[in-house]
This record gives sequence, structure tokens and C-alpha cells, in this order.
Amino acid sequence: MKDFPYTESKDTRSGFGAGLHELGKTNPNVVALCADLTGSLKMDAFKKDFPERFFQVGIAEANMMGLAAGMTIGGKIPFTGTFANFSTGRVYDQIRQSIAYSGKNVKICASHAGVTLGEDGATHQILEDVGMMKMLPHMTVINPCDFNQTKAATIAIADYEGPVYLRFGRPVVPNFTPADQTFEIGKAVMLNEGTDVSIFATGHLVWKAILAGKLLEAKGINAEIINIHTIKPLDAEAILASARKTGCVVTAEEHQMNGGLGDAVAQLLARHEPLPLEMVAIDDSFGESGTPDQLMEKYGLTEHDVVKAVEAVIKRRK
Repeated sequence: MKDFPYTESKDTRSGFGAGLHELGKTNPNVVALCADLTGSLKMDAFKKDFPERFFQVGIAEANMMGLAAGMTIGGKIPFTGTFANFSTGRVYDQIRQSIAYSGKNVKICASHAGVTLGEDGATHQILEDVGMMKMLPHMTVINPCDFNQTKAATIAIADYEGPVYLRFGRPVVPNFTPADQTFEIGKAVMLNEGTDVSIFATGHLVWKAILAGKLLEAKGINAEIINIHTIKPLDAEAILASARKTGCVVTAEEHQMNGGLGDAVAQLLARHEPLPLEMVAIDDSFGESGTPDQLMEKYGLTEHDVVKAVEAVIKRRK
């Protein structure tokens, strides 16, 4: 099992803030809109250095999406910022009608996704946002795994023409991917080549998959671990190649089992390569208040849950 050393843990929302600030320096068409959560979204540096391109819309998320859609007509590249719950569930109609339907070049940047939002509880912990966004025609859905990858993704989507949903989180997590990486939309990243099982992970569960890989190695199981940072468009070629090699698959994500990465991979396998699959995800439940670690444990999103899923799927393959 390959080692992934890191020197610090950082929150992915700060990666978004750093990427947005970099874009402010390099791309004069980038504008930022925020729904009264500038500090939480780490948009302070952009606001300070480019005040003429920062728009504080207040607690009016639907209006923010409409403003962003309109700005694209004038050639601007708007990045909207608020919690994932308010970026999707509260404004789905505006996204569908004003952004996705006409393919507007809006970047919907959503923080505090999943149960790791923590103590704010179920009303703020949206767990179905990936499903909502990937069902929309024209929408690209990205869920990076650490600070560096979130920063790289933020910069990359400015050059991509079309609506994008960029999902990231609140807690600090190991920052283990290269600082100088090139982010390729729709291109999965091979983290560890293996022969016994394919683990496809996204977001915060990528690091859990790496920890699981080390535990599995001690059990004599050689796991192939792939970071699926782009859920739509899915890297079908990479997924099918790995699945055919190992013969069984585990998906891991901080999202509902219905509608997420596992759902997308299952559809792909059903059409092209029917194989045993297990999903590490939230099983049709809302979240609750608690610390991120407590909630990840309760809802079955730890490295130990990935190990259990691997052991189960290998038995099914045999």
C-alpha cells in the first residue's frame, strides 16, 4: 500500500477560498457572490482585494442564483457561495430554470456539505445534493478530497464553459494531494494500484479509503483506490478498467446511498460490467447534531466501514 504523507490538515472550504482569491488575481471576469456567509466560505480575501467584483446579496439565495445567471450574459464568470443545503435544496428551481436549462456559466460553490457540518444538525446537513445536481442536464458535479485539490478544482472550473456544482466541507482533513497538481475535470485519479478490490471514493471519504487500504493490507487484501473527484461526468473508462481487473467494487461517499457516487457507479456497472458492489454511504437517513467524528462513526462512514464493505464484497465475488 502506497504511503500518502502530509504535513498539515486543512479544511476544503479554505481551499476554495484560496483558489477564488488566485482567480481574482488572474481572471478579471471572475466575480463572487455570497449569501451572508463570507467568513464561512473563506471568501474574505477575494472581498478585500477585489471589492468591485464581490457582491453580498444577504440571506437571499434564490436572488443570488438569478443574479449569477444574469451576469454570465455580460461575459462574467460568477462563483456563488453559501452552505450546500442553501446552494441546492433552497434554490433548486432557480438553478434548474435559470442556470442548467440554458447552460449558464455559473459556478455553484457549496460548503458545509454532508454530516461533517456537525453540530448545526439535520436541517443544515444536506445529504442528497449530489443526486439533485447530477440529475440536471448540462450540470458538472465535482467533489474534491482535500485543500490542495479543492483549490486546484476552483481554479480549473473558471476555464470550463458551463454550469458547475463544486462541493466541499467544513472540517479539517489531511492535505495530502500535490500543491502543484493539474485538476482535470472528469478524470479519476489512481491513488493505489491493487488487484483484489476496487475502492472508488469521493470527497472526505478518499482519506478514509486510504486508511482502509492500510488496514486491508494487514489482512492480505490488495486494494485499488481511485479518487473520483468528478461525479459527473463520470470517468467510465477508469472505473470499468479497474472493476474488470479486480472483479468487485466498493464505493465510499459522505452522501445518501440513493443518488450519489455509488448510484452512478452501479448504473455504469449494470450496463457494461455487472459485478458485486457494496456502498459505504448514508442509508436513507437524515443526520443529527454531533461532532463530525461522532457522526461519521454513527452513520457508517469510517475506514472500518470501508474495510467491512470490502470483506463483504470479496465474499460475494467468491
